[in-house]
Amino acid sequence: MTDQSRVAVVTGAGSGIGRSVALALAGAGWRVALAGRRPGPLAETASLTNGQLRCVPTDVTSPADVTTLFEEVHRHWGRVDLLFNNAGVFGPGGGVRFENLSPEDWRAVVDVNLTGAFLCAQAAFRLMRDQSPRGGRIINNGSLSAQVPRPHSAPYTATKHAITGLTKSISLDGRAYGIACGQIDIGNAATEMTAPMAQGVVQANGSRAAEPLMDVADVARTVLHMAELPLEANVQFVTVMATGMPFIGRG
Repeated sequence: MTDQSRVAVVTGAGSGIGRSVALALAGAGWRVALAGRRPGPLAETASLTNGQLRCVPTDVTSPADVTTLFEEVHRHWGRVDLLFNNAGVFGPGGGVRFENLSPEDWRAVVDVNLTGAFLCAQAAFRLMRDQSPRGGRIINNGSLSAQVPRPHSAPYTATKHAITGLTKSISLDGRAYGIACGQIDIGNAATEMTAPMAQGVVQANGSRAAEPLMDVADVARTVLHMAELPLEANVQFVTVMATGMPFIGRG
């Protein structure tokens, strides 16, 4: 395949990490399907590049929407070479104390972060298995919360730990079909979601402290490197984080 024939699907592509990764892929010659719940932000992402992008409004918690997304991509471009499984939410109000979590709060995060990731990965997997040339790559967006929690983050942390299990399972089950799967765990990339960290967020000891951020473009470059490896090679897990953030040296 030539570079111009490579097709990627990016979920959560309307802002933040998803937008940055989609633009990096488009800049490298990928054809990119932008998936997300809000058509407006998807269109804004598409307007930022002259690359081949296609907006497909999608609620990843809806099996019907996910089926439509991948059918649309297959109909338009004939294959899928990459899924960046990025759509995710932190939870209500930026975090709720464990004892105050409602079942609705829990399900809302699990539905997007875990069930949505599964639905998209499964749809991509089926296309990659059946297309010719066979195979492809799935990159799951984990988080440093896939390794350690922040205070008041039980639903988010639980789903991100589960993403690690999903990544390993897809890696194993995809071997027979030339499907590689890896995971990127990201810490403090500068996006709308992480903006409050610069003003101060709750630490493990209950204090509040400002935390350093890193350029989200550094995340995009890492994903692009993972995506452009030959399928015979795989970055299974990688951590990209702001160098000075409070992660190493605690616990």
